[in-house]
Amino acid sequence: MRVCLFEDGGVANLEPLTLTRPVFDLLCGLTSLGEKQCRHFGAGEVGVLVRPELAELYRQERPEVRVNDLAWLRAGPTILVNGRWLPPAARPADGALPCLGMVGDEAAYAVLGPDHLTSCSPNTLGDCLETWKATLPHRPAGGVLVRHLWDVVEHNAGQIALDFVRERAGRPSAPPRSSAPAVIGPPERLWVDPGAHVEPMTLADTTRGPVVIDREAVVAAFSRLEGPCYIGPGTQVLGAKVRSGTTLGPQCRVGGEIEASIIQGYTNKYHDGFLGHSYLGEWINLGAGTHNSDLRNDYGPVTVVAAGRPVATGLTKVGCFLGDHTKTGLGVLLNTGTNVGAFCNLLPGGLLPKYVPSFCSWWNGALTDRADVHRLLQTAATVMQRRGRTLTEAHAVLVRGLFDQTAAERRQALREAELRRLRRSA
Repeated sequence: MRVCLFEDGGVANLEPLTLTRPVFDLLCGLTSLGEKQCRHFGAGEVGVLVRPELAELYRQERPEVRVNDLAWLRAGPTILVNGRWLPPAARPADGALPCLGMVGDEAAYAVLGPDHLTSCSPNTLGDCLETWKATLPHRPAGGVLVRHLWDVVEHNAGQIALDFVRERAGRPSAPPRSSAPAVIGPPERLWVDPGAHVEPMTLADTTRGPVVIDREAVVAAFSRLEGPCYIGPGTQVLGAKVRSGTTLGPQCRVGGEIEASIIQGYTNKYHDGFLGHSYLGEWINLGAGTHNSDLRNDYGPVTVVAAGRPVATGLTKVGCFLGDHTKTGLGVLLNTGTNVGAFCNLLPGGLLPKYVPSFCSWWNGALTDRADVHRLLQTAATVMQRRGRTLTEAHAVLVRGLFDQTAAERRQALREAELRRLRRSA
């Protein structure tokens, strides 16, 4: 089956994570949204339609995938899948006939023949979807279309449990020579890859769901892992409390306490500090004593700025959302429902704002821009080299473009911050 994943206008509401990656690369459970979508349809060949600014880097990182390849797209019957779709557990109905799979009034997928795709491209996709909605039969797709990052976090625990049943249950776990954690709850819900290393004096609590420790992960003594949770490849858990509903992507360094959160990968939260109901990108460093609040003092619903406007989440527990290459200093305290863009630097001093656009610094109560992109790229190259990765020209082009793309948003935030400062000093 030929499957092509696409992005629609809803990706803006999933920033800052979607500033630097396609929406279908977001993690939920043990795998990304895209992996779930391909598995759902039994994809043989895979293509993607992504924003032009992401195309070259995605080609570099996924050379086996057809990226914005319109000739391939139009070469045969294809299922176009909305990258925001979290598929249901049930297998799809027969996909032989042209149709749209709908979640409410939005298209989750479209089963199409080559004749439907002659004018389809990343630039025309929105118009094509409207045409297909008007002309093709509809069927219920099931599942959900995630609209905001807190939706992904809310579904994470359930997806860990589902992915465990689909992918890990029944597969061999670590051999007896590997140190096994003490287990509270059903032992069959613990899965340790044979290549992982678990030190003595660790605890896995499977009472509420599975605990999965992937290849080359390291779990140090005195760590507590509460299912459902997932420790990704090469990630080190260093005496941490990993609470239910947490997914840690590859090559993270984690200490302190984490609850119901997702870390995309390659991120340091080495020191003590609390992270709850949050989604962090890649190449982030949280300084010692960085904490976030995920609950208001009055237990009221949380509002988060998304796509430049405040959005009522309807939830009482919402933490923070941090973009790639953002860093915090010692003792930084993040407010409930904080949204911080990419390449930001947050230092202590006064109450931090709940919204910080990309390429900004916060220090001693003042918001400033980080205009030296060349220096930021040098730092990013050093950070990536420490994990055995290389910052390529494709990365640099994406970052420079993102700096220009977010300039107006940054100028507005800086003006508003200056006006607040002047009012306080008047």
